[in-house]
Amino acid sequence: MAVFEFIKMSGTGNDFILADNRNGKIPEEAKPAVARTLCPRRTAVGADGLLLLEMSDTADVRMRIFNADGSEPEMCGNASRCLAWFARRLRAAGPEMMIETLAGVLRAEVDDHTVRVDMTRPKNVSSRGELEFAGESRDVFFADTGVPHAVVFVDDLDALDVRAWGKALRMHDEFQPAGANADFVKIEEPGSISIRTYERGVEDETLACGTGAVATALVSAWREGWDGSVSVRVRSGEDLGVSFRGSAPEFDNAKLEGDVSVVFLGEAVLSDKIMEKQA
Repeated sequence: MAVFEFIKMSGTGNDFILADNRNGKIPEEAKPAVARTLCPRRTAVGADGLLLLEMSDTADVRMRIFNADGSEPEMCGNASRCLAWFARRLRAAGPEMMIETLAGVLRAEVDDHTVRVDMTRPKNVSSRGELEFAGESRDVFFADTGVPHAVVFVDDLDALDVRAWGKALRMHDEFQPAGANADFVKIEEPGSISIRTYERGVEDETLACGTGAVATALVSAWREGWDGSVSVRVRSGEDLGVSFRGSAPEFDNAKLEGDVSVVFLGEAVLSDKIMEKQA
């Protein structure tokens, strides 16, 4: 049996299980299985994903993130904000730090429970034209903000069947083979939007998505002619701030800012069978 301490955190509704793995206690081959074991909401701790703080040769710390299904995405904005706060708490890094991710090295700033992270350079902010999905035909936009996002504008977020629409759009032929997260956006007023997100790997709606907040902010700014910053209300009811320079397709210097919070501390007991499982 293996026992390790963890902390559960929320980044404006995106919740994660964080563990210090700088000592390599969780071996590489076991990481997907650990995520699949701990992330289910009814039978385990419950979270959108597992975050592991690890040593880095190129930055202050390294972030490994595994979705609830055990898959490993390239990046997650809210995860990087939570991990930055965690690293600061453990004194693994100072209030300003560099975080190694699969999508590149990110700069983060921690100020009490507010964390700002410089996102990877946005790519392929574009219109994909009218696509058919879930029995609908809608204009679909796209942005890669570390992970791919398909973006659709709607008039009523509350009436939207996010599971049905999100699954259909996430699996659409246009975005294969990797698929894409699906974001649905309502324009509230100039410089302000509300969103709902269906995340691949979680395969459900999440209460927040950092890369989705950035993707929808950039697409909205391009579509509406906004400059500089966008306030994004996520499904948890909390707000994320997205700032940027430029306009599509040359957006640059995208930053994501918002609060993080500690939900609880705990210990996980994992069987030898889990720790020996392959991906």
